[in-house]
Amino acid sequence: MVKVGISACFFYADRQRPIFKGMTLQYIEQNMAHWVMQRDAMALMIPSPDGDTRRASSTLRVDDYARELDALVLMGGSDVSPESYGERALKPEWNGDRIRDQYEIALLNAFIDARKAVLGVCRGAQVINVAFGGTLYQDLATQFRGALNHRNWDIYAENCHATSIVPGSKLAGLYRDRALSKTNSVHHQAVKDLGRNLVVEAWSEPDHVVEAVRWTGPSYVFGVQWHPEFHDGGDRSFIDDTPLLDDFLAHAKRPS
Repeated sequence: MVKVGISACFFYADRQRPIFKGMTLQYIEQNMAHWVMQRDAMALMIPSPDGDTRRASSTLRVDDYARELDALVLMGGSDVSPESYGERALKPEWNGDRIRDQYEIALLNAFIDARKAVLGVCRGAQVINVAFGGTLYQDLATQFRGALNHRNWDIYAENCHATSIVPGSKLAGLYRDRALSKTNSVHHQAVKDLGRNLVVEAWSEPDHVVEAVRWTGPSYVFGVQWHPEFHDGGDRSFIDDTPLLDDFLAHAKRPS
């Protein structure tokens, strides 16, 4: 059985919260776990080994997870901190989560070193770009003239746009009959300057925002800006999430 590690989201200590008051929570979102599990892969959250607790620090590191697991999903969530790509936040609300950035970049590097497959989703795709030296638009509405509304809080995962797959790309090989499709859109940041040895696999239409990236190095590293785990398959105008998942898991099964 393939064992897929999923990076954790963080809720930091909050003494105003009535449950787990003053405690930091690490968690994964249910749709992501179930998306991975639908192909009988085992989904396992990878807790950050760092942080203040009442327990002695463990010697367990992210490299140990990379050695024991078959693949990694970098899931969505909070903004990537502009500090992670050498900038300052244009607004306080765009400060992002520098702690999570460092944890996930360390995870990414550990799985790359172990030649294990990595899939980044939404924030995860942005983390991949930043890890390879790329930058992000801190806010599309502010910094990208003519950008579509890539995030709508009222309809959330139902917000969507057209996405075109780059001809001749790896993604085009997975979707031979779907050069243009619909994807959901739940983000306000996006890839700006492309990281080293990354190629664009898909764009949003008509504004041409990067929607998928792939590393050209020796192991599988792929990132998509949309949330495949939110697709339910009921609307055939949306891109089918299963070829992407199957390709990722096929690479997870290959010996490193």
